[in-house]
Amino acid sequence: MKHYAAFFCLAGLLLAAGIGCGSQHIPNSSAGSNRSVVNQLAAPNETRNKSTPNEAINKFEDKQINKTPKEWAEKVSGVKTRLATNDKVIALTFDACGGAAGSQYDQKLIEYLTAEKIPATLFINSRWIDANPDIFLQLSRNNLFEIANHGTQHKPLSVNGKTAYGIKGTGSIEEVKEEVLVNEQKILKLTGRKPKFFRPGTAFADEIAVSVVEDLGEEVVGFNILGDAGATFSRTQIRQSCLRASPGSIIIFHMNHPESETLAGIKEVIPELRKKGFRFVKLGDYPLECGDHGK
Repeated sequence: MKHYAAFFCLAGLLLAAGIGCGSQHIPNSSAGSNRSVVNQLAAPNETRNKSTPNEAINKFEDKQINKTPKEWAEKVSGVKTRLATNDKVIALTFDACGGAAGSQYDQKLIEYLTAEKIPATLFINSRWIDANPDIFLQLSRNNLFEIANHGTQHKPLSVNGKTAYGIKGTGSIEEVKEEVLVNEQKILKLTGRKPKFFRPGTAFADEIAVSVVEDLGEEVVGFNILGDAGATFSRTQIRQSCLRASPGSIIIFHMNHPESETLAGIKEVIPELRKKGFRFVKLGDYPLECGDHGK
């Protein structure tokens, strides 16, 4: 999406100020320990609905060993961007990116969603969980919300080290596996439920990495409506963007920047969307589809 790309070009200039998700990347200083955890993730069948992680990775390495990715974007083949329905429903999704500049909590936003009984899917990064363990558990116990996986280090998802908006992505299939599975295992241990959905840091991925995630049993989810542009949109911009929603739209917002106008914009647009006949659902309430960018 051109608008999203334009935002991150601006965000690249603002990294030092800690604005938006992209600025929250922290190098993985515990890669060795992460590998140790990942190597133990051959989970029982009841916690994984496809092959075990090692089986999936071995299969994909053999399948793709002589191939290189052809796509690198927010929307590549396999990324789900819509609910597969003509019902007048919208899925609101909220990222919590974690890291030094991204581990805050927009409590008033969550209180508003709860008071208005608005379901939502929350994409939570491992570092945000570490910074807000009690809040995370509270959110996971609220039936309005569905917990999804926003990665371990908030990296773009690449099999060959591509960079998005100045942030270096994962550099191999093994690193893709770590980015997905370390946080998946954390969420599973804390909640007793394996997340069904994954969103990469910055939302960027290549199509091979997306296929690896699918083999590990999670769906890669993007969006078709840019809700708050990394929590930088004004309330007016949020309203204008969200009013473009159509049946089955997935909107991306952020819940880790309470200083932003995300809540103000949502409060303004929700009544208008309801007047148009829309209701709000979680991603898991409907099957998902890729839209016109993928298969």
